[in-house]
Amino acid sequence: MSEDKPAETVDTGPAEVNAIPNGKGHEAGEEITASAKTPAAEDGENPHRTENTEANLPENQEFMSGVEDKKTTRFTDFEGKTSFGMSVFNLGNAIMGSGILGLAYAMANTGVVLFLSLLTVVAVLSSYSIHLLLKLSGIVGIRAYEQLGYRAFGTPGKMAAGIAITLQNIGAMSSYLYIVKYEFPLVIQAFLKVDNPAGEWYMNGNYLVIIVSVAVILPLALMKQLGYLGYTSGFSLSCMVFFLISVIYKKFNIPCPFVDFAFNSTASVLNVSVADPGGAADPACIPKMANLNSQTAYTIPILAFAFVCHPEVLPIYTELRNPTKKKMQHVANISIAVMYIMYFLAALFGYLTFYGEVEAELLHTYSRIDPYDTLILCVRVAVLTAVTLTVPIVLFPVRRAIQQMMFPNKTFYWPRHIAIAIVLLTFINMLVIFAPNILGIFGVIGATSAPCLIFIFPAVFYIRIVPKEEEPLRSAPKILAACFAGIGFLFMIMSLSFIIIDWTSGTSQASSGH
Repeated sequence: MSEDKPAETVDTGPAEVNAIPNGKGHEAGEEITASAKTPAAEDGENPHRTENTEANLPENQEFMSGVEDKKTTRFTDFEGKTSFGMSVFNLGNAIMGSGILGLAYAMANTGVVLFLSLLTVVAVLSSYSIHLLLKLSGIVGIRAYEQLGYRAFGTPGKMAAGIAITLQNIGAMSSYLYIVKYEFPLVIQAFLKVDNPAGEWYMNGNYLVIIVSVAVILPLALMKQLGYLGYTSGFSLSCMVFFLISVIYKKFNIPCPFVDFAFNSTASVLNVSVADPGGAADPACIPKMANLNSQTAYTIPILAFAFVCHPEVLPIYTELRNPTKKKMQHVANISIAVMYIMYFLAALFGYLTFYGEVEAELLHTYSRIDPYDTLILCVRVAVLTAVTLTVPIVLFPVRRAIQQMMFPNKTFYWPRHIAIAIVLLTFINMLVIFAPNILGIFGVIGATSAPCLIFIFPAVFYIRIVPKEEEPLRSAPKILAACFAGIGFLFMIMSLSFIIIDWTSGTSQASSGH
C-alpha cells in the first residue's frame, strides 16, 4: 500500500468535479458521511462492489485509483485542512477522558507492576488496531468506520459498527457529564464556602449539567468540522497537564495515612497520622506491587476504556492535511504515547498519595482531607473544563454513525446536523440526570463496545476486506488479526462475567454507590 505517497486531493479530472467543487470538498469534515452528489449514489448498496465503481460510493468517497493502479490511493471524500499538531491535539483529547480520574483506583486494585503491564499492553494493542483501520481505509479508499463495516459485511456490518460507536461514545459522554453533575456543585459550594447548601438552584448538579450542555457543548458540537476543535482540544489537554502536575505536587504534601477532614478534631485519628520517627512505616502506606480483589474486575474495562479513540481516528484522518497512512499512524502513536505517560504518572502519584484509601473518583478523595483546598479546587475546575471540551469531539463520530445508518445517501444538511446534535445531547442529559454511579457506566460499556471497536471489528474487517490473492487466510497478518479478534472476545467475556459476579454478590461499589 502507498505508505509514503501523499494522497493528494487536488482536482484531477472531471470525475471529481462533484467531489471537490473548490478544493474543499463539502467541508464535510466528519460529515464525509453526508455528501452523495453523484447521480449513481443509490447503487452503492452492493457490499462487494469493485474499486472501479467510484461514482457509486455513498458519501461521495470515490476511490480514484483503479484496481490496476494500486500505488496511489486517492481519497477524494474531502480535502483535509487540519495540521499535524491540531490532529494530535484532537486525537489526544479523544483518548484523554474522565478515565484518568479512575486510574489511581484501578492501580490500587491491581498493584503498581500489574497496572503498568496492563496499561502497556492496552496501549500497544490500541496502536496496532489503529494500524489495521488505516490499512483498511487505504485499501478501500473509505475513511469511515461504518463504511469499512459495510464493505466487509454489507448493511449488518455497517449497523454493527455504527451501533458500537454510538453506544461507546454515548457512554463516554455520559460519564463526562456525570463528572460535571457530580463535581461542579461541590466546586461552587467550596468557592462560596457554603457548608450546608439549602438547595439553591446553582448548586444543583442537574441544572448545572443542562447549563453547561447548552452554553458550551452545543455550540462546539454544531461546528461543521472536527478540525476547528483543535484549539479547544489543546486547551483541554493543558488543563489535564495542570491536573497531573497538581497530583504529583500533592503526593509530597499529604501525610500518610491522611487525616480525614471530618475527624480533624478527634485525637484517635490524629495520633496515627504519622509513623513514629523510629518506628516502622504504617502498613497502609506501603504500595502493593500486585494486588487482586473483587474490584480488580473493574480495572480491566477502565483500562480498555482508557485508550478508546478508534471512532475518532478516521474522521481525524479525513481532515488531516496531505494525508498518508504513515502520517496518520504517527499522529496516533504520538497521542497514545503522551496519554500513556500521563495516565501512568497520574495513577502512580494518585495511588501513592492515598494507597488503599483512594476512591473510584480521585478528586473526591482530596476533598475528604480539606474541602477548601484552593489548589484542588483549581484542579477540579481544570478537569471539568477538560471533560466538557472533550464531549464535542466524542459527539462527532456518533452523529456521523447516525447519519451513516439512517441517511446514508444524503448530502450535508445544516438542519439535520443541528437536530442530531440537539437530540443526542438531550438524551445524554436525561441519562446523566437519572443515571447510577459512574463506575457502573464505565464498567458495562467498557466491557462491551470497547473490545468491539478496539479489537474485534478492525480484525474481522481486515480479514474480510483484504483480498485473498494479496493475503491468503493463512498469511501471518491475517492470523495475527484473528488472534487480535480472539483477545477482544476474551476481554469482553472476562470483563462482563467479572462485573455480573460482582453485581450479584452485592459488594460492588458501582451498584451500591458511594
